[in-house]
Amino acid sequence: MSVKVFIDGKEGTTGLKIFERFAKRSDIEILTIDDEKRKDPVEKAKMINASDYTFLCLPDAAAIESAQLCTNPNTVIIDASTAHRTNPDWAYGFPELDASFRSKIEKSNRIAVPGCYASGFIALGYPLVKSGIMPSDYPVTIHAVSGYSGAGKKAIAQYEAEDRDPGLDSPRLYALTQAHKHLPEMKKISGLDYEPIFNPYVCDYFQGMTVTVGLHSRLLGKKVTAHDVWEMMSEHYKDATFVKVAGFMGEGTLPEQFIPANTLAGTNNMQIFVYGNDDRIMLTSRFDNLGKGASGAAVQCLNIRMGIDETTSLI
Repeated sequence: MSVKVFIDGKEGTTGLKIFERFAKRSDIEILTIDDEKRKDPVEKAKMINASDYTFLCLPDAAAIESAQLCTNPNTVIIDASTAHRTNPDWAYGFPELDASFRSKIEKSNRIAVPGCYASGFIALGYPLVKSGIMPSDYPVTIHAVSGYSGAGKKAIAQYEAEDRDPGLDSPRLYALTQAHKHLPEMKKISGLDYEPIFNPYVCDYFQGMTVTVGLHSRLLGKKVTAHDVWEMMSEHYKDATFVKVAGFMGEGTLPEQFIPANTLAGTNNMQIFVYGNDDRIMLTSRFDNLGKGASGAAVQCLNIRMGIDETTSLI
């Protein structure tokens, strides 16, 4: 028996990727809306309330409006926008963080999919704070790089234009005012007292992401070595299907001492690396900004909510 799914915003990057992931699934029936009516609230309400699951792949304001159109108490809303990620009434869609996150996803009719950069940081920050290694008031700085697919349809067109601006040939730092939309969830979900400094770069490759946090051991809540931090992270994610901690210093995973950002493109996997020395400890998460950072995470949440194998249609 199939479930009915509506993707509100199927024309965007995340919506298209979710649609592609359902292509070979016999347990999913996609509800479609005429192109000329895709912004009509009456027609959208019909689709949302006729569905078992609705994905919102929309800007924040539009996602809020669409969520409010839902009057069917049995319809599950899975929102890929920023709009509901810090709302306590919504499950936060990162089941690997701990059992309470997974349990809430299993039961909730409102699920907020994490942001891409936020996923990369929270995968590091949440265990560090929970373990007591990193104090909640630690002055966190995050450095991150992403492929240009994460910048949206307009930016993708700019990067792929034949006569593009030469400035697009190099990594570009942005979010200069420290007001990036992922910061509130980074702070709340990780358990931090203050928003971190966040330095993201968009780069000249299509997809893939790394997010890096550095720690000064003298400022930590416990006296630990880099290896101690690696052991804690390894234990935290030992049972996770999609999140894996690489060998210490990348042993067994990195043939050279480089961490390329695009090697997990096309998957829903995330790798975590711990390296550095006992004075300055470094952690990096690597994943696909369109996978575990967007559509893959959304489909994983659907699978968990359906009560089926969470890896279904994911690699």
